[in-house]
Amino acid sequence: MKILMTGSTGFLGSHLTRALVKEGHEVIIIKRSFSNTWRIVDILSKVVVYNMDQCSLEKPFEEHGPIDVVIHTATKYDRNGESSSQLLHSNVSFPLQLLEKSISYHTKLFINTDSFINKKNEGYQYLVSYALTKKQFLEWGREFSLAGKICFINIKLEHIYGPFDNEDKFTTYIIKSCLKNIPELHLTEGFQKRDFIHVNDVLTAYSIILNKNMKGLPGFQEYELGLGECKTIREFIELIHEKSQSKTLLKFGAIPLRQNEIMESKANIEELKKLGWKSKINLEQGIELVLQAEKNRFIV
Repeated sequence: MKILMTGSTGFLGSHLTRALVKEGHEVIIIKRSFSNTWRIVDILSKVVVYNMDQCSLEKPFEEHGPIDVVIHTATKYDRNGESSSQLLHSNVSFPLQLLEKSISYHTKLFINTDSFINKKNEGYQYLVSYALTKKQFLEWGREFSLAGKICFINIKLEHIYGPFDNEDKFTTYIIKSCLKNIPELHLTEGFQKRDFIHVNDVLTAYSIILNKNMKGLPGFQEYELGLGECKTIREFIELIHEKSQSKTLLKFGAIPLRQNEIMESKANIEELKKLGWKSKINLEQGIELVLQAEKNRFIV
């Protein structure tokens, strides 16, 4: 298939782009000219690249159409003081324009990447604007699909982890800290429960969702994507600590919970099971994979 990707320079998008190329799809990525491509530098010659700040959004559709599928993974958080208007542009206006172009050029399937953060209309106080914008775009996608204009699939990701994630992400921070044997890690009590899923399991789910819906019949479908089981953050951290043989002192309870902390989140994977998907990587295996990848990448 011809697949147009956003977010290919990010964590999930880079892994997904690599997997799609390996499966033999023709992948077209749209990005900003100044985006750092270090995660996909070795496969750039195997994809078509458009810099969206240097050309129109119509160009990839006109030059490489008909495009069968658009997979949207790009997103902006409000972790670093981003304004509401920046979030609105990145998480609503841009994907909405992309969705409209997809419909105009008869793309059959639009796959949107969503988050567990706003699954129950709740969310961290410090990510409230992010959650609002994700919800707003989802509503646009739902309306367009129910109007028969396109097949819109929404994937609500639980707590994804894996190699080459951003340095400021929780899982990466914990792994790097333990590998470097920093003296102390100040943590909450760690009783929050999360549905941790390794990125490789996420990739197989996207592949199945893509292939099972390749006809692109108009309509709306949503999948929650996780293992369907919870572990406490404390268990996750302690397992990393054990597997890395770290000497770092874990100081649970040293910092308070965030306001509006989500205390438990777990995916309902019944719809994914109907497609034939099941996890192949448990938490222990996943952590071992990430630790090995990080050890190979960095001298610590």
